[in-house]
Amino acid sequence: RVMKEDNGKPGPETGHMAFVIHLDRATAREAQVEALCDASPFPARVVSAIDARDPPGAAAEAWGLYQPDLLVPRYPYALRDSEVACFRSHRKCWTMILEQNLDAALILEDDVEIDRNGFAAALDLAMSAMTDGDFIRFPYKRREDEGQEIARNGDIVLRRPREVALGMQAQIVTRDAASKLLAATRVFDRPVDCLLQMPWVHGARVLSVWPAGISERSGDLGGSTIGHKTLGWSKIKREIQRPLYRRRLARMARAHFDAQG
Repeated sequence: RVMKEDNGKPGPETGHMAFVIHLDRATAREAQVEALCDASPFPARVVSAIDARDPPGAAAEAWGLYQPDLLVPRYPYALRDSEVACFRSHRKCWTMILEQNLDAALILEDDVEIDRNGFAAALDLAMSAMTDGDFIRFPYKRREDEGQEIARNGDIVLRRPREVALGMQAQIVTRDAASKLLAATRVFDRPVDCLLQMPWVHGARVLSVWPAGISERSGDLGGSTIGHKTLGWSKIKREIQRPLYRRRLARMARAHFDAQG
């Protein structure tokens, strides 16, 4: 079990921390978690992920309740227990931002690899333009070329994407964004990264920086702790429903982006 909760770094501002989400029983990732704490530019704390194998109990009340068919467009799949647990783990971090009165926190999932130089440059650009209420994504794949450019430093661009891509590997969450996200997700009906694609629901300004200086290495760490293969008719049904859902979501995202100007 990784016990290291603080890497001893003062950070550029005392109001910032890093939270590394780590499932306690994923002992094969302990060295990876240590490396992430060491690479963090802010004081780092390991946050125990909600475990899908545990009975919901108080965690469900504290970190949000799953309830299908809440929002439009309707999310067409039932969530797996691991997806519910992942959502609750992120809500746990957002709650800690408010409880510790942080200006913002860098939230990392434990399968992230940080390139120190590349990430430092992306982080500097993001923080130079960050305002309270922002949720800034550091994606490991380039998926968001369209949108409003907020800031640039050479090849590194911070933008408000027209359509927010999936993924929760690394992000900065400001205090006001955490407050808005918590208020909007006391109950939820889709994975956490799918909810982030809907700023008209949660109210935070979602930005994305690229290149971000991170990579994803779950394959080197025994595979995803969330993923699950779907077979047979269930897989065919998902393949039919996925593009329909994505088209509806894209229409709503573009309408919201255009309305925001």
